[in-house]
Amino acid sequence: MTVKILSVDDEMDLELLLTQYFRRKIRKGEYEFLFAHNGLEALSMLLKHPDIDIILSDINMPEMDGLTLLSKINEMRNPAKKCIMVSAYGDMGNIRQAMNNGAFDFATKPIDLDDLSITIEKAVEQINFIRQSQQEHNQLETLKNDLAVAGEIQQAILPRIFPPFPEDEDKIDIAAAMTPAKDVGGDFYDFFRIDDDHIGFVIADVSGKGIPAAIFMAVSRTLLRATAIKGDNPSDCLNYVNELLCQESVDNMFVTLFYGIYELSTGKVTFTNAGHNPPYVLKTNGEINVVQSKVNLMLGAIKEIRYADNELQLQPGEVLFLFTDGITEAFNINNEAYDEKRLEAVLPKLVGSNSQGLINGVLKDVQDFVADAPQSDDITMLVLKRKA
Repeated sequence: MTVKILSVDDEMDLELLLTQYFRRKIRKGEYEFLFAHNGLEALSMLLKHPDIDIILSDINMPEMDGLTLLSKINEMRNPAKKCIMVSAYGDMGNIRQAMNNGAFDFATKPIDLDDLSITIEKAVEQINFIRQSQQEHNQLETLKNDLAVAGEIQQAILPRIFPPFPEDEDKIDIAAAMTPAKDVGGDFYDFFRIDDDHIGFVIADVSGKGIPAAIFMAVSRTLLRATAIKGDNPSDCLNYVNELLCQESVDNMFVTLFYGIYELSTGKVTFTNAGHNPPYVLKTNGEINVVQSKVNLMLGAIKEIRYADNELQLQPGEVLFLFTDGITEAFNINNEAYDEKRLEAVLPKLVGSNSQGLINGVLKDVQDFVADAPQSDDITMLVLKRKA
């Protein structure tokens, strides 16, 4: 890019000196010189040419001196504009004041053009550095805004209206929440009606974090929902989804997932656990049981593996509590993990709560434990309570 230099001096012969000395750079389009003869003319020129990079200004001028001009330029708050001040050799007081007021450098009269050329080159280096930094900052701001929008979109695709099945509110109470560690997360949950007597529900945790995990999360959720609403058993559903994810997996990404089908009329849950944290059943007397299941690998890791179904029975008032490892692996400032023992200790205290109240209670306990430590992973919970 051409560097635009504004020379401000009431001595007319300086214009000839500068254009003669820098003629090669002017001819090559590297430099372009503009000229003003006092501070007022210079301000007018700066308004007409806001892309001026360097101001080479005399200090002692009529109508508006160089120090006043410098203060006006500072008001523009553009760090990419550099001022080089010029004055007589003995005028050190004004030169010092100019440097204290933000001038980039100075030159003394009679001007040593070789030295001035070096000074201009140094100014150009700083201008380029500042512009590059500003460009990178703008790119980061754009990325930050994009991530914020992506986070909003990601939250929007997760069910957020509770109760999700108001027509069956007397039979089932479902709630869920996902708190990403970054702008976007890799965890997700979902629930959907399969038929009048069956509701599908899922909680999952994608390997990794940030944008790649968020994209893989969206793909996994879409594939699972599109397959599950057909009504196949959880294992058949995951067999099919696993093959698709293995074909599309990038950078060896995978997802741990718990998918279940709840039968409204009986409280029976048919499920497949694909490498995910085993959930808990919270009984009405405060007893908690870890849900045991057949061992299955995560989705998207190995082709042609077969998943197995499991069953459990919920009694009226009992709760199925599902979560991701963002809870048990939440660390405090002493690098201690919240772990399963703390979770198993707090769940019985929440007996009698509805599903949302149980989520809120666990989340508060985790937050109290973590305190001021930064969140290290996405925190996601899904709670299903049989009411009748």
